[in-house]
Amino acid sequence: MHGIVPGGGLSLDGERWVACKPGCFLSVRVLSRLFRRRFLEELSKAQATGQLQFFGESAHLADASAFAGWLARLTKCEWVVYAKRPFAGPKAVLTYLSRYTHRVAIANSCLLSLNEQGVTFRWKDYRAKGKTRHKTMTLNTDEFIRRFLLHVLPGGFHRIRHYGLLANGGRREQLAQVCELLQVMPAVRDLNGGDTDAVGQPPQPAFVCPDVGLRLINMRARLTRIATF
Repeated sequence: MHGIVPGGGLSLDGERWVACKPGCFLSVRVLSRLFRRRFLEELSKAQATGQLQFFGESAHLADASAFAGWLARLTKCEWVVYAKRPFAGPKAVLTYLSRYTHRVAIANSCLLSLNEQGVTFRWKDYRAKGKTRHKTMTLNTDEFIRRFLLHVLPGGFHRIRHYGLLANGGRREQLAQVCELLQVMPAVRDLNGGDTDAVGQPPQPAFVCPDVGLRLINMRARLTRIATF
């Protein structure tokens, strides 16, 4: 899970920008204990509703009292939250996250060929160095599509959720107000919320399956390449 949080916000009257304290944006200790509490609460709910199964040396945890005792010990452990400044600055973080929020599994340029043997594509092995980092793989068509669909969100899920200043209800007005208070000249696309290419222009139409006639949800137009497969 990734999140982007601004280093401040609008005052209650919306007339000034309130910045966070220098050098103190998020408390690591508070975050660690919050994560610990929420994680253990969900584990407890999962065990109570029978969603967890235990085998081998952990089989005794199927008993509710034994599981509660095991959770009690975890509440006394300090959980580690890793938080530090990005090496290359905030823009590098946004660039990194954009690769995951605006792409789906594999780029068209990585698809090399399709034949009786299957689909051949190029992938990057980050554990390798130099020229051996870029490799190719061939999968049969069914397996390739199966792996691709693992990256497609189920119905009702959202790849990106916006809160606060970026919430859809008042994003345009709030961002304009922030830019004015910080004396920053916004781009036209920023004020438009990224939903259209320019103010007043409608968004690009979604990809529609030529056979079914329905809009494909959570898939980009690059699936037309797979439809050919």
